[in-house]
Amino acid sequence: MVYLSISCKVKHYTKQILFASMILLNRGKNDSEKGQLTMKNKLKSCAILATLGTITIHLINKTLIEMATKDSLLNSSEGNYYDWRFGKIYYRKQGNGKPLLLLHDLDAESSGVEWKKVAAILAEKYTVYTVDLLGCGRSEKPNITYTNFLYVQMLTDFIKHIIGEKTDIIAMGESGSFVLMACANDHSIIDKVLLINPGDLIELSKIPTKRTKLKQHCINMPVVGTFLYNLRFNKRTIEKDLHLNGYYDFKKIDTNTVKTFFEAAHTDNTAGKYLYSSIKSRFTNANVMYSLNRINNSVFIIVGNANPEYALIANQYQNYMPSIEIQEIDHTKRFPHLEDPETFLEQVEILFDINNGEELSTK
Repeated sequence: MVYLSISCKVKHYTKQILFASMILLNRGKNDSEKGQLTMKNKLKSCAILATLGTITIHLINKTLIEMATKDSLLNSSEGNYYDWRFGKIYYRKQGNGKPLLLLHDLDAESSGVEWKKVAAILAEKYTVYTVDLLGCGRSEKPNITYTNFLYVQMLTDFIKHIIGEKTDIIAMGESGSFVLMACANDHSIIDKVLLINPGDLIELSKIPTKRTKLKQHCINMPVVGTFLYNLRFNKRTIEKDLHLNGYYDFKKIDTNTVKTFFEAAHTDNTAGKYLYSSIKSRFTNANVMYSLNRINNSVFIIVGNANPEYALIANQYQNYMPSIEIQEIDHTKRFPHLEDPETFLEQVEILFDINNGEELSTK
């Protein structure tokens, strides 16, 4: 009902704007033919059209935000907030035992909900912490430039102030680069590390340029920038991305998963665009080749082998740190812990050596 109501309003205002625009253009054409349209009138007409266009885009943006957040799937009542210096960090704690921190990929549509199929099972052996990174999900999304150093510091502070002891970490995608940097900076906070489809070392080594900084500026613009962000993170593009890159078997993608990604991208009035612009401008990139040569942690990598690129990237890491053990999960892509949680948990059990005579199981 909310969606239909707002959609009707947008259509109504759009029709009015188009009608007004046609009047202005026709009047301009008639006046021009009569030789009566001055430069001042031309500028005035252009200004009116620009204003009407901005209003239309604003209404479209508002509609999309309402659509994305109307189901309220990102429930924050089960968790807590860490009042960090750059913004409040949402996290959930469950289980007992050695601490285990779960970090989702660094993406404007990501959140700790991505661990929903494995967190409770891991909590049978661990004290599990699932975190929404700053700029993601239910955490605050301040208008700042997000950098690799910011996330390394956030990770370090969270472990020291909330967990309070050395912890194992499972990190997905680009978040793994922050974990490796934190390991190199402070040997006392992180024990075993499991990376899921980590980022390409070559891509992560690329630094911001004038061109990428221009992208950041465009995306951060109030109305037009929000519109560009919404084009990238609308429900259709998110679902298409999950089909092509996220899952091997698209039949396993349930409606709530798509809705959760969609909602996560648009909480806090789509303020996730500031993180997205920082990612696109390469400020979050971290050259971890140096870190791999300095750490002595046990590091493991799990890849979804339905995308051959992930195995090649894992080999890059192993070239810098030969002790890394790599495991592949068949018939999965970007999200093996969502697509095949049973096999994923079996691999975690083996790699982290947490069996103790009992099996982790989703059943």
